[in-house]
Parts: sequence; structure tokens; C-alpha cells
Amino acid sequence: MRVGKPLRSGWPPVATAFVAAALVTGCGGSKKAPPPDEPRVNVVQPGAPGEASRKVPAGKLTGAASVSHTQPDVEFMLGMIHHHQQAVVMTSWVPDRTRNTSVRVMAKRMGLSQEAEIELMQRWLKDRGVDPNDHTHRHALMPGMLTSEQLGRLRAAGDRAFDRLFLRYMTRHHRGALTMVRQLREKGGGAEPEIGAFTRHVDSDQQIEILRMQELLRG
Repeated sequence: MRVGKPLRSGWPPVATAFVAAALVTGCGGSKKAPPPDEPRVNVVQPGAPGEASRKVPAGKLTGAASVSHTQPDVEFMLGMIHHHQQAVVMTSWVPDRTRNTSVRVMAKRMGLSQEAEIELMQRWLKDRGVDPNDHTHRHALMPGMLTSEQLGRLRAAGDRAFDRLFLRYMTRHHRGALTMVRQLREKGGGAEPEIGAFTRHVDSDQQIEILRMQELLRG
């Protein structure tokens, strides 16, 4: 018998390797490979302006999605429609009373934005069975709103006097909207996803415009 030469199996190298792998697997028993980890879904809930965002546990997602609106939410939307409507009136006076391009451009943007938000709020109320033309809040002066005397003073002004009054009054008007958002949260409102997103938008948008109006006043 000759020693030193390997026995030839007659199988090609790939087949030999396959059989070897099968034998090793068989020696290891019938254990199944562990299933791959399920993908983790991280849902981040935006915080209010100035507050950090937070992760929402998966177990609470269903509850968060089913949060319903509250009476303070309805009252806020009705009041904010009235609030926005006065701002639209104020911006409509700008083209005929000032030649300041910066004020005219800002007022036009404000008017379009407020009109779009009024439509959004009206639709929100209708979808929840509430009449958006409810006059309950029409007799109440919302925070930051101008009195009839102040509106008359603004309407009668012109040129630079109008610019100063418009920027000061509209700044006050915007701060009133921020107060309304804060009051809603203090009452426990704004938890429904749609109104929550709307109030965050109002909060951030109004603050940006306040800063811009303060720059124009200084200029």
C-alpha cells in the first residue's frame, strides 16, 4: 500500500466542499437560525416651540392617534377665526396707505397666510360638526385685537404714520395670537394631532413675523 497520496473521490472540489458543509451542519443538530430582529420604529413627537421633541413609545401610538378634540379646541378655533379676520382687514388697507415696499410685501404675505388659515380652521370645525360661523366669540375681544377706535386711527393714517401704527398694532395682534395658543395649552387643549400641528405653526410663524416687524420699526 502506497502512503502519501490522497484518495481521489471523483467529485469536483465544489461538490466536496458542499458535502463537508452538510456534514458539519448535521453534526450541529437541528437548531434553527434565529429570526432577524424586527425593525424598530422610532416616532418622534415635535415639542411646542422652545421645547425639545420626544420619542413616543410604540405602545402609545394607537392612543395618540385616537385623541379627540375638546371644547377648548373648538372655542380656540372659533376665536382665532375672528382674530384672523381682523388681521385680514388691517392688511387690506396697506396698498392704499403706504409706499413702503417692505411693509406692502409683508402685509400681502400676512393677508394670504391668514386667509388660508381661516379656511383651514373653518374646514376643521365643519369636519367636527361645528358651525364655523358661530358668533359666540364675535362679541369678545380676543387678546391683541384692536378696538374700534384703534382701527379708526389706523385707517385714517397715511404714509410713515400709517407704517408705524400698522407695525405696532400688528405686532400687538400677533402677540395676542401667541397668548391664545398658550391659553389653549393651559386648558389642556391642542392634544389632537391636527390642531396640535396648527397651533405649533401659528406659534412659530407669528414669532418670526414679530421679529421682522420689529426690524422694520427700527429701520
